[in-house]
Amino acid sequence: MGRIDLDELTRRVESLEEFSIRFLKEILSIPTVSPSGERYGDFAKRSRELLEEQGVDVEIIEVPQEYVDKVVPEEGRGNPRYIVRASIGDKNNIKLHLNGHYDVVPGGPGWRVTEPFKPVLKDGKIFGRGATDMKGGVASIATALAALAQYQDRLDFGVEAVFVPDEEIGGEAGTGYVVSNNLVRGRYVVIAEPSSLDQVYIGHKGLVWGIVRVKGKSAHASTHWLGVNAFENAVKLASEIFSKLAPSIESRRSSYRFDVPEGAKPTIMFGGLVRGGEKINQVPGEFSFSFDRRLVPEETVDKAWREIEEFIKEASRRLGIDVELSMVQKMEPVVVDPNAKIFNAIEESMLKITGRRPNRIVCIGGLDMRYYVYKGYETATIGPGILGTAHAPDEYILVSDMINAAKLYTILPFHL
Repeated sequence: MGRIDLDELTRRVESLEEFSIRFLKEILSIPTVSPSGERYGDFAKRSRELLEEQGVDVEIIEVPQEYVDKVVPEEGRGNPRYIVRASIGDKNNIKLHLNGHYDVVPGGPGWRVTEPFKPVLKDGKIFGRGATDMKGGVASIATALAALAQYQDRLDFGVEAVFVPDEEIGGEAGTGYVVSNNLVRGRYVVIAEPSSLDQVYIGHKGLVWGIVRVKGKSAHASTHWLGVNAFENAVKLASEIFSKLAPSIESRRSSYRFDVPEGAKPTIMFGGLVRGGEKINQVPGEFSFSFDRRLVPEETVDKAWREIEEFIKEASRRLGIDVELSMVQKMEPVVVDPNAKIFNAIEESMLKITGRRPNRIVCIGGLDMRYYVYKGYETATIGPGILGTAHAPDEYILVSDMINAAKLYTILPFHL
């Protein structure tokens, strides 16, 4: 095999900027909104076509529908899920496995530059829902594969990537399926989530999502004293939580470094979902609200759940309120060895590309990283994106960041 000059490789990536922009704009225009999954097939088909044009080998793996319908919310059942697996080089000697999710949150209101699924390029930025989280990272992976495809006859190893659905709802039908079904060919894994290229994630927070259901008794509003107003009781319980439980949880601090200083504390947020009441002149017989508890690496799901459960049980007993608590989702926090080979190789690569060492920190959100870590793969998360724009109006990514990320994914296997 002939020697490959890394400067030549990075120049090849730069020459693919037009392809990178085109790839991102085309996939941004496909509203792959989770959990519905209605356009996932369109993404799989178009991304395959664009990659095959560049000489990349692509296969589309359909997740069994029976499995999908067990792990996705009701509104997503019946719609198929697809894994796009792309590769170059020797499939029997995969040196690097790359991961990116193609599902996005709803477009939402408040957009000014463009509409959520009508991407535009303006002032070196590409705007559209999912540009940062994380179709920009997907485009960077695609660009890296396209660059490496030109050197396949000179490589003695392979690189593969998977584009997966449903990360925004836990990833069980995406990365979870990939890992549990042994679709990973290689020891080293990089997830292209938007860390910004100045930092690399060595782990992520955990979470516990739950629903608090307050029971009452319906009655006519004109004789409301004959009923038990579940909304009023929910307000009383929420007041106890806000004044006592939440401050206690958020007074703690982790010893790890995070994206922002506030990330070092565990958090709890209430009211993302509220349900209750059926008619304006009827006493609500039930009222429910959600909570989102984020765990720092020093915590566990079981301990966090018990703390919430015990507080709510004691408060509801004292207030004379009938309450039912249920868990919706859980995720243990993950932290890996920051001195593992993958991080040193990323640092060496980024020094060549930008002249800077990325900080090794913990992500304040949750990542699909955990699936790989649980199975023993050496895993890091680093990708392009503007952190404050994810899930927000006028989400965008810098083209320059997307190209630098593509350079990283292109030369990284040579440093492994």
